[in-house]
Amino acid sequence: MDSVELLLDESSEQFIRAQWDALQAAGLPSRAAHRSPHHRPHITVLAAPVITGDQDQRIRDVLTGPLAVSFEGFVLFDAGRKGYVLARQVVCTADLLQLHRAVHSTSDVEGSVPTSLPDAWVPHITLANAVAGERLAEALTIVGAPMPEGSVRAARRWDSRAKTITELV
Repeated sequence: MDSVELLLDESSEQFIRAQWDALQAAGLPSRAAHRSPHHRPHITVLAAPVITGDQDQRIRDVLTGPLAVSFEGFVLFDAGRKGYVLARQVVCTADLLQLHRAVHSTSDVEGSVPTSLPDAWVPHITLANAVAGERLAEALTIVGAPMPEGSVRAARRWDSRAKTITELV
């Protein structure tokens, strides 16, 4: 699955990485386990089976400077028998929703993931995949500290077949 992702400012990224590390240290599932040099905390704004490089300039054209973001609580996604995906909820501000819609309206991709589409999008930053239900309270205690407001400072496109990143902003 390819994606267009928004990247956080340095202090927000470090906050999330510290939470990944704390989950891992407690023996819980954590995104810290992903050791790829490309792996960073991010907010996915578009996901589809294929997002080709010919989309890059159109997407760049709608991505403007830093965008303030805030975080409120957590969201859980059902991961089936594996448990739950635990994520920080990103507040849907008018500016963030406008950016999201602009990316979708200017891109020309088929088969977008339904939960990345306008009116169905749940902006979030994943903390852990496959958290067992009986360990959710423990995980939430570990990551429960409020996350300070931050900003989106960059965007990129992930090509899952080539395993490459293209910086967009």
